[in-house]
Parts: sequence; C-alpha cells; structure tokens
Amino acid sequence: MIMANNNENKILNVPNLRFPEFSGEWSSQPLTDFMNFKNGLNPDAKRFGRGTKFISVMDILNNQYICYDNIRASVELQDGDIETYGVDYGDILFQRSSETLEDVGRANVYLDSKPAIFGGFVIRGKSKGNYNPLFFRYLLASPTARKRIIVKGAGAQHFNIGQDGLSKVSLDIPRLSEQEKIGKLLQCVDARIATQNKIIEKLQSLIKGLIDDIITLKCGQLVAFETLYSKAGEGGTPTTSNTEFYDNGSIPFIKIDDLRNKYLSANKDYITELGLKKSSAWLIPTHSIIYSNGATIGAISINKYPVCTKQGILGIVPNTNIDVEFLYYFMQSSYFQKEVERVVTEGTMKTAYLKDINHIKCPIPDLDRQKEISHFLSVLSLKEDVERQLLQKYQIQKQYLLRKMFI
Repeated sequence: MIMANNNENKILNVPNLRFPEFSGEWSSQPLTDFMNFKNGLNPDAKRFGRGTKFISVMDILNNQYICYDNIRASVELQDGDIETYGVDYGDILFQRSSETLEDVGRANVYLDSKPAIFGGFVIRGKSKGNYNPLFFRYLLASPTARKRIIVKGAGAQHFNIGQDGLSKVSLDIPRLSEQEKIGKLLQCVDARIATQNKIIEKLQSLIKGLIDDIITLKCGQLVAFETLYSKAGEGGTPTTSNTEFYDNGSIPFIKIDDLRNKYLSANKDYITELGLKKSSAWLIPTHSIIYSNGATIGAISINKYPVCTKQGILGIVPNTNIDVEFLYYFMQSSYFQKEVERVVTEGTMKTAYLKDINHIKCPIPDLDRQKEISHFLSVLSLKEDVERQLLQKYQIQKQYLLRKMFI
C-alpha cells in the first residue's frame, strides 16, 4: 500500500492509504444507490423458538459478520413473511434503536446463501447487487460513516434511526475491484484477531483448569476468609453532583470496567482528596486484592498503585502470611466461587457481603507453598498478558486501517 498524494495541489477525493494499483477518485453516492430499506418483523411471542432463523440487534453487534448458523433466535413463519422480510446474501442489517447515540445505526452484513428473516428493531438494506458486501461491512464501521449515520439518529432515553435517515446518508465509494481488495485485507485482519482471541481463551481455560486441580479442600488447612487479611471493605461513590469531588482529581477511582486484567495498572476515573474524605471510599494500598462483590460478582485484580473504589467493589489487604498472588488465584478457583454463590443476597442487585464472605472456609497452605503455586500459575498469566498485548496491537491496526483506507 502507498499513501495517496494530492495531485498538483488539488485535494483529490481519495483515501490516505491505498493499494498502489488503484487510481482515480472515489465517488460520493447515497446508500439508496446500493440498497432499499425496510423495517423488520414483529412476530407474536408464541411464534418464537422454532422455524427460520430470526436476526436481532444482538446478531448485528456480536458477530464479525452474520451467517445462518450463528443467528440466535428462530421464529415460525407465516405466509408472505419470507418474501417481505427475507434476508439474502449481501444484505446489510442496521441497528434501528439504541440506548446510546454512539451505537445507533451500527451495521453488519449477511453472508449466507440460506435465507433468514429480521426483527423489528432492525432495518434491512436489501442489496441491489452492485457492491462488495465485505467492503460495505467495513465501510459502515469506518469513523466517517459512523459520524454521518449518527447525526441522523434522534431520541431522548432511546435513540433511533429510520429508513428516511439512512436514505439521506451518502458515502464515498471506489470501484468494485478496489472494494474487493479492501474487504479481503480487513477480513484477514479480523481473522487474525479471532485467532488471537481463541489463543487467549485457551490459555484462560488452561489456567482455570490448573487452579481447580491445585486448589482443593486438601491443599491446605481450613481457615475462615476473615483471617486472610489485615483490612478489607467496600468503597463508596462521592456525590456525583458535587464537582469539587471530581474536578482535577488525582486519586484513582476504580469501577468494574477497570478489573479486566490480573494487574490493575491503569484506570479512567479519579476523585479529589475532598471526595475521598466526604464518602465511604478508602485508600487501598498497593498489592492488594480488588474484588467486585456487587452486581457483577467475581471480577478481580491486583492493584499496582494505591486506589479507592466505588461501592460493590472490595479492597482486601492480605496478611503478611498470605501471598497476594496466591490469594488472587484462590479467589478465582471454582471452590471459592461456589462458596461465594452460597452467600449471595438477592435484592435490587446481587451482592456477596463481606460479613458473609468472611465465614467461608478456605484451604490455605503455608507461605512457601503459596508462593510455589502462584509462581507456577503466574508464568501462564504472563503468557496471557503477552497475548492480550498482541491482540490490542491487532485491534489498533484495524482501527488505523478503518481511518485511513476510507474517506
């Protein structure tokens, strides 16, 4: 690929990054040149569970592209349904409604010869057969296309886009041969991302299996969970309407989305010293366990720097005879997770209160054996971290191509 250049100081309608064998400007065309729009079917609930595959919003969002076998729902057809609501190879499916404006109008492509049908929260772009389906899948995910689609959305609590809004969207399109090459390149990138995800999933499965093989009732002396730490407790959220608690804050404020990796080494949100003092949040020292015990129960990390947390997230400072790495793996074991499930309280959200977790009997070996176990498992965790970093690089590469290969 080469960078597209301006010719004699004239700004050409071409992408910044382009295969060298292609030249000439891209043409701006409305989506209606390539497809006809229609809203989906709203069948009675009794018709679900059998019959023809039924494309919903989740199928649009959760698949790289849609095939018949990865569609979740099925519906019993009535006369005329397939003729009116049928989805064929190359058709584009748009998300019609979303809770956030940023997600309205997200699109995917159907790449299967077996006809399916589509639901009421979906808009079908019926292909006129004059475009490469894979290219359009990526074109509609490019930053420029997303901006042009989002501005056509409207709503308050829910944001919607209609056939009329999509009909007014125009995008820059190359010739079919260039579409095909761009589509194939990005498909290869996505295939590598999918492979990388499988590598990570297999490593996670291996680590989980080893944890459950090692950490059993026989691995150590049974002691109450409350004997494993010197201090523990939930955090708290300073009043969100008081800007003094947040503006120019320097204290890391941890939320559930931050607990994605073994080590907590970065976060998004911060609060001020005043916010810390005026809330139930507390400063959790480095090398503690950060564990979600409310709503999403079981997300866990080891913090690499002092942090505080919102409610529903515990900070646990291990005793000197407890290796924090071992405690991290122990709290991910099936044994511990099952014991936590027994003490979960149902309410407006599921919660495993610390006062109840405290009574869980934990098989804990001596410190030397803890370190031996954690060192063995940490080698695999390090490998997982390396694979995650590689995945992130592939994802960044894809986003770069989406920015540079489309206008």
